[in-house]
Amino acid sequence: MGGAAVRAALAQNIKLYRNRRNWSQADLAERTGLSVVYVSDIERGNKWPYLDSMVKLADAFDIEVYELLKPENAPVPGAEQILAAFSAEAAAIVKKNLETAEKQILQAFINLRGGKAVDSGNVSFSTAQKQDRLE
Repeated sequence: MGGAAVRAALAQNIKLYRNRRNWSQADLAERTGLSVVYVSDIERGNKWPYLDSMVKLADAFDIEVYELLKPENAPVPGAEQILAAFSAEAAAIVKKNLETAEKQILQAFINLRGGKAVDSGNVSFSTAQKQDRLE
């Protein structure tokens, strides 16, 4: 990751942490002893803060200095694709869990009705149970 990317991550993270606390730039400036103009310049990526200023910012957010530089909090290229892939995987997991739950519910119902146990996760009905389901 190059210097421009680190600066962009820093700018994004400061704004992110500030917004999470519903602080204005003036609020953050007051808590850190930095000027509003300086905070704004850092958030826009126009200024690179000295280490002591980064410590003040981290202290204000109650985080470690390195967390201001972590790229995970910066926008990720292709985030839409990552989210779509995650959503598809999550949907598959939910579907599988629902199918398992449906099988367990059906098995409990069959057991209450005096039916057979389900083998290897497959639900089967006796002829009488099939007839009951149709009625």
